[in-house]
Amino acid sequence: MVTEPVPDLKYWVAFNRIRRLGPIRLRQIEARFGDLAIAWKAGQSDLAGIGLDRATVREIVSGRPEIDPDSEMESLESAGITVLCLRSTDYPARLIEIHDPPPVLFVRGKLEPGDERSVAVVGTRDCTAYGREMATRLAGDLAANGVTVISGLAAGIDAAAHRAALDAGGRTIAVVASGLDQIYPAAHADLARKAAETGAVVSEYPTGVRPLARNFPRRNRILSGLSLGTLVVEAGFRSGALLTVTHALEQNREVFAVPGSVLSDRSAGTNWLIQQGAKLVIDVQDILEELNIAGLGGQLGLSPPPPDAGTVEAGLLEILRAEPVHVDEITRRSGMPSSVVSATLTMLELSGLVRQAGPMMYITVPRASRDATFETTSGTEEDS
Repeated sequence: MVTEPVPDLKYWVAFNRIRRLGPIRLRQIEARFGDLAIAWKAGQSDLAGIGLDRATVREIVSGRPEIDPDSEMESLESAGITVLCLRSTDYPARLIEIHDPPPVLFVRGKLEPGDERSVAVVGTRDCTAYGREMATRLAGDLAANGVTVISGLAAGIDAAAHRAALDAGGRTIAVVASGLDQIYPAAHADLARKAAETGAVVSEYPTGVRPLARNFPRRNRILSGLSLGTLVVEAGFRSGALLTVTHALEQNREVFAVPGSVLSDRSAGTNWLIQQGAKLVIDVQDILEELNIAGLGGQLGLSPPPPDAGTVEAGLLEILRAEPVHVDEITRRSGMPSSVVSATLTMLELSGLVRQAGPMMYITVPRASRDATFETTSGTEEDS
């Protein structure tokens, strides 16, 4: 796609610095003046004449002397941040369809046309080992099937989804509730960097804006707005993930949910969503079929063959089929010495057949994720 320059882009950025100017008011100004360069120089009476309230007019008039549109653009360019506005030809087509699309998007990395095939994966920050494993499995399989994984860079389910997409060699987009220079949580700065290298980190907030609590609910409309559907992996009734579902429904997007234990508060929200009609998800095919997305399937390469029946490796894989299991429990069930179990698990992990799902917790790797990993590993060896 060829990006055509927006002549008054720097004024979109400058107006975006005015605190009282939300998406609706900024679009109102642009619609009435036709050119934000003209609006930036408009007098107080002209601004009041288009229906803006007094407080907003005063803030524009008093704020303009403190904002230099040219300096704003130079700072963003130096920081490696791209700016898109509603008039940009590469502004995400799906996002522009929602009720209140952000007038300005700040992007580190790059948005691609292929990101139209995307699913938001969200859930609780305080997830269980089961929730983390399901997020990892489903996000990894989505990425392995050429679907962009979108999430919010938060702890728990979000971080697991981003990492799984990256590990599968796919694209992921992180939508944050702060300026792109204020990554939250700070511990995820490296994850944000990796996401931007192969995908993108996106925000509607200018640099310098801290991750205030009020920003997160508004951020969630972008998560769902960019996506074909929203997958909730694990969430309680008070989880912010349910706000994302509300936005998804308002935007006429699909909603998916992973069932969980009826005894777990962290699955109360997802189980309720299923009762209300959300698509129950057990594996990635449930999502691909509902969205009518053709997966990449066998194009990803061949995974290493499973071990022969009756071997120590096959016995351990049988124990790990259903859910994450602690190494002590694996040892107990197998009846083998702990040294043999540890050595075998290490070999299975190196072969891409199992992985750690938590401290000393192991689980089998789904075939789609194994295929993506095997292809990546094979390619690296050939290049060397």
